[in-house]
Amino acid sequence: MSSVEEFRAEIRGWLKTHLSGSFAALKGRGGPGREHEAFAERLAWERHMAAHGWTCVGWPKEYGGRGASVEEQIAFHEEYALADAPARVNHIGEQLLGPTLVDHGTEEQKARFLPPIRAARELWCQGYSEPGAGSDLAAVRTRAALEDGRWVVNGQKLWTSLAHESQWCFVLARTEPGSRRHAGLSYLLVPLDQPGVDIRPIVQLTGTSEFNEVFFDGAVTDAAHVVGAPGDGWRIAMATLGYERGVSTLGQQVGFRRELDALVALARRNGAAADPDIRDRLTRAWTGLEAMRAGALRGTDPSAAKLYWSHWHRDLGELALEVRGPAAALAAGAPYELDDWQRLFLFSRADTVYAGSSEIQRNIIAERVLGLPKEPRP
Repeated sequence: MSSVEEFRAEIRGWLKTHLSGSFAALKGRGGPGREHEAFAERLAWERHMAAHGWTCVGWPKEYGGRGASVEEQIAFHEEYALADAPARVNHIGEQLLGPTLVDHGTEEQKARFLPPIRAARELWCQGYSEPGAGSDLAAVRTRAALEDGRWVVNGQKLWTSLAHESQWCFVLARTEPGSRRHAGLSYLLVPLDQPGVDIRPIVQLTGTSEFNEVFFDGAVTDAAHVVGAPGDGWRIAMATLGYERGVSTLGQQVGFRRELDALVALARRNGAAADPDIRDRLTRAWTGLEAMRAGALRGTDPSAAKLYWSHWHRDLGELALEVRGPAAALAAGAPYELDDWQRLFLFSRADTVYAGSSEIQRNIIAERVLGLPKEPRP
């Protein structure tokens, strides 16, 4: 048995043993559009994982991880999804900020922030998007200035996932007055539990509130809480986005597979599979998912991968309602909770917008990957 197979067997066995008892009820809980489900219980599960060494498996051993290879990380995320384990609550700290600090942080920053991330004791959110700077991240207007040994932050962030559950936020802010676009930005680590921070949940189409507006009005953080040099924030922010689209997406694809299999089963039960158009679209969805996995294993360009999976998943949501038929437009009655297919349809509308809209991803692919002329800008 290879080391990867041994690693896969180890995590599979651990999940089988530990995702039981009081944790058994967490199977399948959380996820896109359902982040509100059993949050406290899922946090307790995450801390249980940490106590047994199953958080941050890809981090270097000297920072509390397992030093897992890329192949072992793929095995971990796939087995976690196959076990129907609950959606992670510490993804942003573990998968985004943690690797950023490992590669770009100071030793003091690593010592301060990595241990509580690994232990799931401090949760993080991502302060990138703004009302006028969503996918066009270089248009950031939130500003920060050094005053008496502290950064003073003013501005607004939007679509900030899980800010209402987080203790910290990594914030991209403009720290050089008069700078434009990619220049003059800094990557700051800002505590949220302080005066000058106002977090307002945003109600989504699904009726839940995963996203938030975050207002900074004189919020402060230590001068040392800047990752990289002041003014070098764009490079650090791009590094974080690279980690965001890493191997954990293979676990996401296991979830996609589960949704597709359930939809095929539904089409067979209710007779929708007799429609040749429905059969053709289900087949295309299957082949698309196979192509998605092959691309992820090969290391597809992150922008191309994001563009591909987001449109695939949105199309699956549309197909799900057609398979269900006219009943898909109806709620089951008070309290009018959405079923899984309705939630999939509604939440997947956001897939082509968050984490980089499709329009911006196409520009990145055209300009940076294919070398085509840049889009004219004012």
